[in-house]
Amino acid sequence: MTRRFLRGGAGAITLASALLATTALPAGAAPDRPASPGGPPAAGPRVANGETQPVYSRADAVTQVVNIETTVDSDRDGARDRVQMRIIRPKETDGSLKVPTVLEASPYWAGTHDVPNHPVDIGDARSRALRSSPRNLAEIFPGYLDNYYVPRGYAVANLDSIGTGGSTGCPTSGDRQEQAGAKAAVDWLNGRARGWTPQGAPVKAGWSTGNVGMIGQSYNGTLPNMAAATGVPGLKAIIPIAGISSWYDYYRANGGVLAPGGFQGEDLDVLAKAVLTRRNPEVCKKVIDDIEATQDRETGDYSKVWAQRDYVGQARKVRAAVMVVHGLNDWNVKVKNSVQWWNALKRAGVPRKLWLHQANHATPFRWRLEEWLRQTHHWFDRWLYNIDNGITKEPRVDVERAPGQWETAKDWPVPGTRSVPLSLNAGPAGQPGALALRPRPGADQSFTDEGRTRTAEQLLVNEDRADPNRLAYLTPPLKAPVRVNGIPQAALRASLDGRSPYLTALLVDYGTDTRPTGGRVDTGQRVCYGESVPGDEGCTTRQALRTETAPFKIITRGWLDARNRRGPSRTDPIRPGKAYDFRWDFEPTDYVVKPGHRLGVVVLSTDYDYTLRYPAGTRVTVRPGTSKVILPLARGGREALGG
Repeated sequence: MTRRFLRGGAGAITLASALLATTALPAGAAPDRPASPGGPPAAGPRVANGETQPVYSRADAVTQVVNIETTVDSDRDGARDRVQMRIIRPKETDGSLKVPTVLEASPYWAGTHDVPNHPVDIGDARSRALRSSPRNLAEIFPGYLDNYYVPRGYAVANLDSIGTGGSTGCPTSGDRQEQAGAKAAVDWLNGRARGWTPQGAPVKAGWSTGNVGMIGQSYNGTLPNMAAATGVPGLKAIIPIAGISSWYDYYRANGGVLAPGGFQGEDLDVLAKAVLTRRNPEVCKKVIDDIEATQDRETGDYSKVWAQRDYVGQARKVRAAVMVVHGLNDWNVKVKNSVQWWNALKRAGVPRKLWLHQANHATPFRWRLEEWLRQTHHWFDRWLYNIDNGITKEPRVDVERAPGQWETAKDWPVPGTRSVPLSLNAGPAGQPGALALRPRPGADQSFTDEGRTRTAEQLLVNEDRADPNRLAYLTPPLKAPVRVNGIPQAALRASLDGRSPYLTALLVDYGTDTRPTGGRVDTGQRVCYGESVPGDEGCTTRQALRTETAPFKIITRGWLDARNRRGPSRTDPIRPGKAYDFRWDFEPTDYVVKPGHRLGVVVLSTDYDYTLRYPAGTRVTVRPGTSKVILPLARGGREALGG
């Protein structure tokens, strides 16, 4: 069956109406217009300079649709779920040529529904009117894979995850059943699962070598993690971009109910309803109702629901080489999801690479196109074609230090990083406290929670003056740069008296500067990366990172439900006014505070854009001197702070 793949939904690229310039790629990458295929041998692709060359025709490629049987029955209808996969491959695969597959699995190919979110203003029923913002699906992952990889001797496949598009079953927001759906696609490409054409005829992947790579961003980047965590044979490499490794760390944090940035009130059930695009969706009502009933928005505790959606503990099963990619300004899928996956893969001895960039929930394809294509192409060539191209001998880590300024490292955090405790010391009356290497005991300090009406950003202004709704602690102006890279921690001796159980800590760079915001802008520069076919130029518009000049920037933040001071799985009541020791992580970061700037820690209760919002009035009291933050500082950081 021949068809044209949809370019909308998760794989869309919107080209500017006026494209001003054309940029060719460097040697070894895709030319603006690949030459007509020269008849490569059917035994395999042409390799030069350590990489597969564009010698097959995308225009003449063949397509097929297959419905693949999984091992689960998520919709409880007595029949195993089937997932639908759409494949495009070189026409030579209808003969004797066998090729590997680059697979992008997604719940978004058929679009999404607008679904009401949960209330977040506790005690205020009016918050039920809050609705989710439709996700910008065009940004989830650009659709360049077919134009780029098919000419280089790959099949490219799009898979509808269970309960979406042409698949059966019910979307279950990341549990073992959705894992089984992604795994089934790899199994079929290796001859281990049954498949049928849309007309019902059995079909096998006789053209497949069995080697599979997965790639995608957001949910599309989570599904590669899910499949790899099953240990499925044949999945040789994955490139998860802003992927989730534990759904608890997407919708919860340290016992607290937490929102992904921009989607206050969203949860497992809301997402499942949003992507429920299969035929006869009413069969999934009971399944999604069960998710809503068990996800627990009251305590936020880690439970069986979250254990079923946690892949970090399964890292030891991973057989695929993993290239982890994440934005340091991504507050949707927060950086913890990639960093804890990165660390677990290291412990498991899995081959791995890491990219950390300065954008938000995005793929570097649009602003570092040439190097993105080179490294990802070589990653797939190395593991799917076994080409010794040196990619595993290159620096393991790429970090974007500032827009367009990249550094490499052997590992991350960078070698030489060490944990440095900084005390939260009280300051003079009416002034902020001091963030210092040496503790200075002082009288307890208090603030009253007003986070239901004031955002974190609003609470950061006027840092040199006391504010009744937060506490601030600042270093003197720095004499040398300080690089924070890793996972900071907060360790507070504090008490709470009121309804809100939240403690929020913000690490802040105070100093007027022009910094990346996480957003992107089109430059107008036209770049072509793959073969042009009717309706698809194989080109895009290069982007640049958006910047703004501002007096401060939140470097990272961390949250704790104080009732979970003994761990995320256990809620213990708090005695009003009683002091306890609290310890929790910030989100991981890699950030350089410049000389002349001040490093600050700001303590809040409610974080308007992320936590549940209890009625105002909770009083939080912090014991200075005893309370501190522990920062992972690169070599020289302690000395720059006066140590």
